Amino acid sequence: TRYAETVKDYCPDPSLAGLAIGLDVPAANAEAERLLAAWPTDPTPAQRRHLAAIFLAAGEPGSALVQWLRLAPSDRLASDGPTPDLVAKLEKAKGRGNETNLIAAVLAAQLGLERLWSVDDHSADNPGPADQEAYAAAIQRAWDNPATTKRRAEEERLSAGLAEPDGLMAMYRAYNDPTEPMLAYQSDFGAAFVETSPQGFGRSYLAYWETRNLRMVANIRDVIGRRPGGRLLAIVGASHKGYYEAYLDKMHDVRLVDTSKLLR
Repeated sequence: TRYAETVKDYCPDPSLAGLAIGLDVPAANAEAERLLAAWPTDPTPAQRRHLAAIFLAAGEPGSALVQWLRLAPSDRLASDGPTPDLVAKLEKAKGRGNETNLIAAVLAAQLGLERLWSVDDHSADNPGPADQEAYAAAIQRAWDNPATTKRRAEEERLSAGLAEPDGLMAMYRAYNDPTEPMLAYQSDFGAAFVETSPQGFGRSYLAYWETRNLRMVANIRDVIGRRPGGRLLAIVGASHKGYYEAYLDKMHDVRLVDTSKLLR
């Protein structure tokens, strides 16, 4: 089926948590909304453990990790929802190398927030053309260009400096530099757009990428509408940034903030 690989790669299995608390995914999401609508200022550890299990059953492991991190280490127990297997899953998640677990969940917990909002979208995914070899070859040829060489060299330079005192912040500043979106476009999606295969492989690839980003931004806009006048930090891979900013800048009630002011 169209989404077989997508489900395997991007959809965490919530069944273990669902069995533990007796709720399927829609019911768990509804329960999380209900609990947060009346959430106390100073919830007990039992309430946080229970909500963590609810979020796992809802297919929101990032938000479950937020609740887990807001617990004192001594309160991260198999009780009030989390089973020993779920506790092991949450503990393992703390070290999983992605922006959700290492950045978003940690920052949300430090800021006193109760959840994350997942906005990634893979509904534009498809198995691709029948001739996968020709498709891959066309895209690889498109990517072989001076902009890609420049990006790769910059990536190597930044990675080599990560051990320096300001190395991580230097990488964040580079990824958020105003020139980065155009360089990403020239090396990747723009290069694919003008590749010359008779099947139009590059244009199909670009269509997927633009559609994915449109739907991700639509999800962001929906979240913003829940709290008019509020603030939202979107954490995403650098290649998405230019599309995020271009699409969000079209919204009537959204004001973008220059990230360079935050990454000093």
